[in-house]
Amino acid sequence: MVKAADRDRNPAGSSVWLERRAPRSGGGPAGLDRDRIVAASVRMLDRDGLAKLSMRRLAAELGVTAMSLYWYVDTKDDIIEYAIDTVYGEIDLDAVDAGADWRERLRSLALQYRRMLTRHPWMSPCAGQYLNIGPHAIAVGGRIQETIRDTGLPVGRVPSAMSAVFQFVYGYGTIESQFGRRADEAGMDADDFYGESIKAFRDDPAFMETLEPMVDLLDERATHGSVREIWDRDFAFALDLLIAGIEAMVAREAGEAPGT
Repeated sequence: MVKAADRDRNPAGSSVWLERRAPRSGGGPAGLDRDRIVAASVRMLDRDGLAKLSMRRLAAELGVTAMSLYWYVDTKDDIIEYAIDTVYGEIDLDAVDAGADWRERLRSLALQYRRMLTRHPWMSPCAGQYLNIGPHAIAVGGRIQETIRDTGLPVGRVPSAMSAVFQFVYGYGTIESQFGRRADEAGMDADDFYGESIKAFRDDPAFMETLEPMVDLLDERATHGSVREIWDRDFAFALDLLIAGIEAMVAREAGEAPGT
């Protein structure tokens, strides 16, 4: 069994995907397997958040004893890593491959990644804590690399372009998902929560002077309907800017003299 202390001693090289788990002797509890455990963990994480996930609560969700889980996983970290990879599997790579060119494939990857983050608000804080080397994560990462390579950028520019696009998507999806989580916690839908939040500081005399330079922006955003429409509009335009930037950099790289 992998102890939590063992992982603490080597956090950078610690992952359930790098461990060779010895099979348990005998048979596990009837009706329980790793897929069922992971599916239940994703449901719990979506509903209750990362802080409330525990082996005891997960066992109660499944109607088994906590010790039953140890037939299939060694630690809560194992469960989280399996859950991370499961939600990476929601990204439809066949739909990505159907894109006519790298631009369409990039838009599909970016939009699906954003939607995955907003469906699972616990995902973004976890993604930075674990290695993300499960089979689904590797497949998504591979498709991202292939798509950016197809832009025509030289290989030395590919990692930077990947970072520009997908760190933007990660940040955008993280803020969007946490906004949604906060609205849920307040018992409000996103539109009401946004409206009440904006009204609270726009009506406060202490903010009048500070807000004066941005009143036109706040008023413009209010013309775009729901919060969802605002998120979608801003995301699409920002992604267009990034794609245009890649196109411009490809043209610039191609126009440089060899060796420069």
